[in-house]
Amino acid sequence: MGLKKVITRPKFIIYLFVILALLFLPRILSTFNLILFEYGLTFAIAVLGFNLLLGYTGLLSFGHGAFFAAGAYGVAMIAKYFPGLYSMEILIPSALLVSFIISAIFGFLCVRHTRIFFAILALALSMLVYALVFKFYYITGGSDGLYVKVPSMFGMTFEGIRRPQFLSGIYYYFLLGVFVFSFIIMKGIVNSPFGKALQALRDNELRAELIGIRVRRYRLYVFIISGMFTGLGGALWSFINGHVTPDVSHWVFSGEIVYMTLLGGFAIFEGPIIGAMIFTFLKLYAMGSTEYWMFIIGITLIILVLLLPTGIAGGFKKLADRIRE
Repeated sequence: MGLKKVITRPKFIIYLFVILALLFLPRILSTFNLILFEYGLTFAIAVLGFNLLLGYTGLLSFGHGAFFAAGAYGVAMIAKYFPGLYSMEILIPSALLVSFIISAIFGFLCVRHTRIFFAILALALSMLVYALVFKFYYITGGSDGLYVKVPSMFGMTFEGIRRPQFLSGIYYYFLLGVFVFSFIIMKGIVNSPFGKALQALRDNELRAELIGIRVRRYRLYVFIISGMFTGLGGALWSFINGHVTPDVSHWVFSGEIVYMTLLGGFAIFEGPIIGAMIFTFLKLYAMGSTEYWMFIIGITLIILVLLLPTGIAGGFKKLADRIRE
C-alpha cells in the first residue's frame, strides 16, 4: 500500500517522465549541446552534495572546489601513474576514497566553527589544496594540469574512439545512471532521521543539542558526505573535460558552486540541480558572446537576489502555490 502511494504521487510521476525524457536526449540534442548537458549533470551531482551542507545543515562553505578537485585529480593521477588500473570500476571508488580522506581532514578542522568562521576556514583550506597542486609541478603538472584519457568501462576499451563519440554514447547513459542513483541516495538521506537531525541543527543548534543530537559529530558526518558527492562530480567531470588543472580547486570555482545552488534555490531539493544546468549553459554562451561575461553573471546574481531570493525553483513553487489557491 505504501509503494502504491509513492508511485501515484505527482512528484514521482514527474521524476519518471524526466528520466524517460533524458534517456532519449542523445537523439534530440547535437553532440555539442549533449556534452554541455553532461557538464551540467556532473555539476548537479556536486551541488547536491553541497546543498546537503548549506540547505539542510545551514553551513556555508567556500571551499568545495577542493573536493571537486580531489575527485578530478584522483582520476588524473591514476591515469598518469597507474595506467594498468585505469578502468571506470576502479576510478570512481578511488576518487570517492580521495574525497573521503580530504573531506574528513577538512571536516575535523571546520566543524569546530560556525557561520563566517566556518566559511572562511573552508576557503583557506581549499586554497591550501590549490597551492599544493599548483606548486608540485612534477607530480600534478602544476598550472599545465594533467591529461585524462578515455577510460575502459566494464571490460570494454575505447582505443581509437574520439572523445565526443564516447561521451555521446555509452558514457552519457553511465553518467545518467550515476546521477539518478546519487539523486535517490541524497533524497533518502534528507528524508531519513539523520536528515531531520541536520535540519534541527540548522533551525536551532542549541535546542538540537539539548534533545541529544551530537552537534559536532553530525556536522562532521554531513561534511564528509557532502565532500564525497562533490568529489564524485569532479571525477565524472574529468572524463568529459579531458584535462584537469588547479583552477577547479580555486576559491572562484567554489564560488561558482555556491552560485549554482543559489540560482536554483537551496530551500528546495531539486533547486540546485536546476541551477547547475542553467549556470552551465549561461556561462558558456555568455563567454562566447562577450569578454565581459562575468558582468552578465554578476547581473543575474543581483536580479536573483532582488526578485527571486528563493531561487528559480523557489519562484516556480510560489507561482504554483498561488495558482492552486
